[in-house]
Amino acid sequence: MPHDIEPRLLRAFTAVADELHFTRAAARLYVAQQALSRDIRRLERDLGTVLFLRTTRQVRLTPEGERLLPYAQRVLAAHDELSAAFHGGAAHEQPLLVDVGAPVGTAHRVLERARAAAPGLEFAARFHSGLTGAAEGLLTGGLDVSFGRIAGLPRGVRTRLAHHPVRYEPMAVLLPAEHPLAARAAVPLDALAGETLYTGAGNAHTAEWTALAARLFEGRGIRAAAPYPEIDGPDEFLRVVRKRGWSVLASVEFIEAPGMVLRPLVDPVPLSPVSVVWRRGLRHPGLDALLAAARELGKEGGWLARPEGAWLPPEDARLMAA
Repeated sequence: MPHDIEPRLLRAFTAVADELHFTRAAARLYVAQQALSRDIRRLERDLGTVLFLRTTRQVRLTPEGERLLPYAQRVLAAHDELSAAFHGGAAHEQPLLVDVGAPVGTAHRVLERARAAAPGLEFAARFHSGLTGAAEGLLTGGLDVSFGRIAGLPRGVRTRLAHHPVRYEPMAVLLPAEHPLAARAAVPLDALAGETLYTGAGNAHTAEWTALAARLFEGRGIRAAAPYPEIDGPDEFLRVVRKRGWSVLASVEFIEAPGMVLRPLVDPVPLSPVSVVWRRGLRHPGLDALLAAARELGKEGGWLARPEGAWLPPEDARLMAA
């Protein structure tokens, strides 16, 4: 194995690993596809291993490629930090704008891991829940990275964004403490028949979540609460929920809600797919750090393991596996 590996080769590798598509990766790096393929072949030759399995229909990482990826991301993040520190590079001066939705849950955990791993980088957090609402900022440059259900975005929007699957997040229900189901350790979906749950209806920024809930409720006798204007901030959210006596469709990691209890849903376990999402062509060491953190947490927590018999719409399964 060589003592020195050119950062350009590692950038080519990580771009293909993120996109799993040579044409898109080449466009992201602003190079010809032939040049990108040549760099990948050179890296494979230098390392003495095959990093990608290629067919006419699919590109995927080999086990050796999976092993290399976190090392490559850390090397590139350190390289960009070094370059920025001594040359006034924009990657050092400009923070990465990251929408994590709330100061709790999958996205926030990924952000905190990235901050710990790359203390020299600046991540500016935003807390505006909903990938639908974040998508406009991603496309216009007002936001760099968000998290959420990529299948919930219109196809025309998805094609302009890149994403990396992070977690199949189990769903839960937030119940008033006095609710008859609150005494259960877990709530079967069938037990919610006849119940009305708040799903964000009326909030255009969270349309992907409301649509996922509608798919889950279909044929189960569960009703979605009537549309309500966007609720801004956790305090206002809890005030409205308590006043209206709503139960809430949520994820298993949720904000503290005094007077309410969070219970996982089972039989089957419904899953909310979470991806890191960014605009195509974005290059920033903070993005590399976020992706590395997502992969590390995913492996530690088994985040991409789907429970047997779990509920997930087919289009979500397809995009999370792509």
